[in-house]
Amino acid sequence: MIRLSPSTLNLFRECPRCFWLRVNERVHRPSGPFPSLPSGMDGVIKKYFDIWRKKGELPPEIRPKVRGVLFPDLDILNKWRNWRTGLRYEDERAGGVLSGALDDCVVEGKYYAALDYKTRGYPPKEDGHRFYQGQLDAYTLLLEENDYPTNHLAYLVYYFPKEVRENGHVSFNVEVKEVKTNGENAKKEFERALEVLKSPMPLKHSECAFCSWSEGYFE
Repeated sequence: MIRLSPSTLNLFRECPRCFWLRVNERVHRPSGPFPSLPSGMDGVIKKYFDIWRKKGELPPEIRPKVRGVLFPDLDILNKWRNWRTGLRYEDERAGGVLSGALDDCVVEGKYYAALDYKTRGYPPKEDGHRFYQGQLDAYTLLLEENDYPTNHLAYLVYYFPKEVRENGHVSFNVEVKEVKTNGENAKKEFERALEVLKSPMPLKHSECAFCSWSEGYFE
């Protein structure tokens, strides 16, 4: 079974050739140092949300734009937050497994919605959520396939710096974006990705600089 994640599907959308090389040949794109601040912020935000989860309330800064309550079962959520034990969707016919790690989840009545934190250095653009559409569609698919019905919605919570106060305390602005999602789109994309992996290596992507980097090694 071929195991994919929302992040590898992101690569598939960017460049099928780089995706094919990564999964089939274990050839990864070259990368520079990964900034540690977003990872550190992610852990801090999770702890902060868990405090409000125990109170049965949403954090006050997101209440006006997020409906429902935080997913109450922290033990289950911690499994979902780990890619090794996270939600998974298996397609035996196609020979693949899609699994992913959620930051958080919101419950409104009988419906569930993924909630994803994003740390940025500047305010998000009006249409910035489009970059994450495939990821949120995949989360919706994972929830639905594990018997957690959705209302075809997900939330992006953006944190970006506002100012530095006395004693080095940094305050952040928070913006929430409600995003309409479609799990069927994620399922179709997952199937297309598996088909590409079982086919000959795709041609070089005309707009991918990494394809030019690898040219000559895999011709």
